[in-house]
Amino acid sequence: MAWTQLEVRELKEGRYILIEEEPCRILSIQTSKPGKHGEAKARIDAVGMFDGSKRSVVFPVKHKVQVPVIGKRTAQVLSLTDAEVQLMDLETYETFSLPVDAETKGQLAPGSEVQYIDAMGRRRITRA
Repeated sequence: MAWTQLEVRELKEGRYILIEEEPCRILSIQTSKPGKHGEAKARIDAVGMFDGSKRSVVFPVKHKVQVPVIGKRTAQVLSLTDAEVQLMDLETYETFSLPVDAETKGQLAPGSEVQYIDAMGRRRITRA
């Protein structure tokens, strides 16, 4: 598992956080003032990178959270079938297959280049 730790106060919108072992992109962060006997809390709204579901958590601002290491890479399309696409990473020359949805499939052609993300051992095409 490739992740690092940060305090909640160091997080920003558009960055990433692990919620329930799922890498998520932070949509918004709201912080509350500290109370008489408590400390400031932060409410984080995020969306899953691979499943697309929205998640929300509340942590004290000094709490340490896990942040996934995200790799943004390019690959070349080797072959295309109805359900998946076979890609070759342009840096490591590793070949792998990924499932493809209908809207992305129309933009793909053998020999073209795509960008994909690699996080927590999972991959997804981001731009065709």
